[in-house]
Amino acid sequence: MYAEVLIEYPTKKIDKYFTYKIPDNLVNILKPGMKVKVPFGSKIINGFVMQIKDNFTDAYELKEIVGVVDPELILNDELLKLGLYLEEKTLCPKISAYQTMLPASLKIKDNDTNYTYYKTYLTLNKSKEEIEKYLKTIEKENNQTLLLKTLLEEEKVLKKDYNSYTIKSLKEKELIKEIKEQEYRIQKEKNNNVIKHKLNEEQEQAFEEIKNTPSFTTFLLEGITGSGKTEVYLNLIEDTLKKGKTAIMLIPEISLTVALVNRFYEWFGSSVAIFHSALSNGEKYDEYLKIIRGEVSVVVGTRSAIFVPLKNIGMIIIDEEHSDTFKQDNMPRYNAKDIALKRGEYHNCPVVLGSATPTLEVRARAMKGVYKHLKLTKRAGEGTLPKVTIVDMVMEAKKRNFIFSDVLLEKLKETLKRKEQALLLLNRRGYSTIINCSSCGFTYKCPNCDITLTYHKSSNNLRCHYCGYTTSKDDKCPNCHEDGLNYLGMGTEKVMEELLKIIPDAKVIRMDQDTTSKKGAHEKIIQSFRNHEYDILLGTQMISKGLDFPNVTLVGVINADSSLNIPDFRSNEKTFALLYQASGRAGRANLKGEVILQTYNPDNYVLSCVKENNFNKFFAYEMNIRKILKYPPYYYLVALKIVSKDYNIALENATKIVNYLKKNVSSSSIVLGPSTASLFKFNNTYRFQIVIKYRFDDKLFKILKYLDSIYLNENKVNLEIDIDPLHI
Repeated sequence: MYAEVLIEYPTKKIDKYFTYKIPDNLVNILKPGMKVKVPFGSKIINGFVMQIKDNFTDAYELKEIVGVVDPELILNDELLKLGLYLEEKTLCPKISAYQTMLPASLKIKDNDTNYTYYKTYLTLNKSKEEIEKYLKTIEKENNQTLLLKTLLEEEKVLKKDYNSYTIKSLKEKELIKEIKEQEYRIQKEKNNNVIKHKLNEEQEQAFEEIKNTPSFTTFLLEGITGSGKTEVYLNLIEDTLKKGKTAIMLIPEISLTVALVNRFYEWFGSSVAIFHSALSNGEKYDEYLKIIRGEVSVVVGTRSAIFVPLKNIGMIIIDEEHSDTFKQDNMPRYNAKDIALKRGEYHNCPVVLGSATPTLEVRARAMKGVYKHLKLTKRAGEGTLPKVTIVDMVMEAKKRNFIFSDVLLEKLKETLKRKEQALLLLNRRGYSTIINCSSCGFTYKCPNCDITLTYHKSSNNLRCHYCGYTTSKDDKCPNCHEDGLNYLGMGTEKVMEELLKIIPDAKVIRMDQDTTSKKGAHEKIIQSFRNHEYDILLGTQMISKGLDFPNVTLVGVINADSSLNIPDFRSNEKTFALLYQASGRAGRANLKGEVILQTYNPDNYVLSCVKENNFNKFFAYEMNIRKILKYPPYYYLVALKIVSKDYNIALENATKIVNYLKKNVSSSSIVLGPSTASLFKFNNTYRFQIVIKYRFDDKLFKILKYLDSIYLNENKVNLEIDIDPLHI
């Protein structure tokens, strides 16, 4: 018998199946989807078995499969088909499609690390009668007799809890022995006393409609902030489990997993597996094994959790569906929402997309009836939407108020006086975004990306937030050696320093990528703020959505219009979602909330829609712009990036590709470019971009595949194709 094997090298030059002979000892063991070791050239590498066949017609002699890496790890039939769909959808190598489905500890690369976690126990090595007889011979009680007596009452005890000399002595007497048992690193119990809130009328209607839809249907659950979408999700999943099926729940941010997962544990206990990037490789390995072994029925996680090998799926939920994090930026450039819909279709089950600010594409499909549109228009419990105030920072700047307006400072002091809490949002980490010299004009820039470096005062270094380049800051200008360095712009670190100068008694905690890089940091910060150990939580956009703090009554946005200036067709949409979601953190319980938006553009239409809490008004306004400019949802997009270390080679190839596209795409399609990419120089490469807008173009995918194949063997230039990009 023979096996078609997909090998571990993620290059399109060898993106094909290789045939190997199956040795006799594996004939009855090997299955499609298994990870195996195979000879390739002079090396032994890993691969996935894709097909098994009885015959091989070619004349040359085949090499044999060396062995199975892990008989438990099998990509099931659904995931094998999903990989082919992913390859077709994103034009990625086949192996990249399958690699992205696995946690780091189980990827196909040649890695022999054993992530299995064992605990060592002590147990009796003789019968209870023999042990009791032995104890009668001992006159004085000691550590050894205490351990033996414990083992007479308990089946086993943890070895680490006992003295090594005691253990050694009893083992030498052959009275006890050690046993190793595999255990999971994350183990949680269900809370049988958990308080389950009664659904209100709107929640109940949404729950009933989704619950009573047994087949593949896509729902948009559009609910204002604080309307209790999570309660609907929990009830839907509980109902799904009662029907003997499983469920996947996707969330956009690691920071959201902390509070949400704890609620899932309370409801469903050890039936829940979690999946996100903050877990260690060993924890991911354990969670994946639980899923493969069928020991869990609910998976909660970020983007990659959509690929978990759950069987008999009865519900897929994507919370905060508007979030960018569901789209992967590198190969394969998939969107988890597309994969969710594909899996929902495969399992013939409902897919729920939830958000207070759904993407325009999803909202448009719901309004056309492609998706079923469900709405939650009231806050759950006694909460009411907060009052939003827009502050003109042009006027404040005249009073030398560059960071905090008088209004925001006054509201902060009042909030703290009432023993309530506040959130401050600034979507920029670090201390200063630009450092330049007033004497010679020198500006610190990244040598790899040609963008300004961000200064981080706590570590006294300058970092590029794109490629990771880091250097220490000099006391004087490195160019003219004068003492003239100016710190321009601001990040969360600087805002925190200035805030403590003005309100020294305030207990402030910062939450951004710098303070949450260590394992467990998200959970620690959120929990300490929830316990009111701090008065003010200052952070980047990770604090803007999904978090529920009953005592937060004030939200301040330091620079509300900063993202409006990004040259991207989604900048209005992203700004509205960020500000609306951030505003929604205030007044979620029975306390009234207030929001202060500081801006240099107080008359901006987007900000006025946020002030009115009016998503419908914003949606109509933005859809009109999209229609005129031929952007999604009226047109589809493809972005092509031409990347080279040589500027001239990149430009030359970009021009060739544009000319080819204009000659070959449908006459109704629009080809724009080449232009410099928004981040033109990145990690010492130059990047040009071409954008294709299309509605119906049968030839387009064939053209893209052809271009992709042309650049397979190019060493000096790369072509990156992003279908349905979120940003251009």
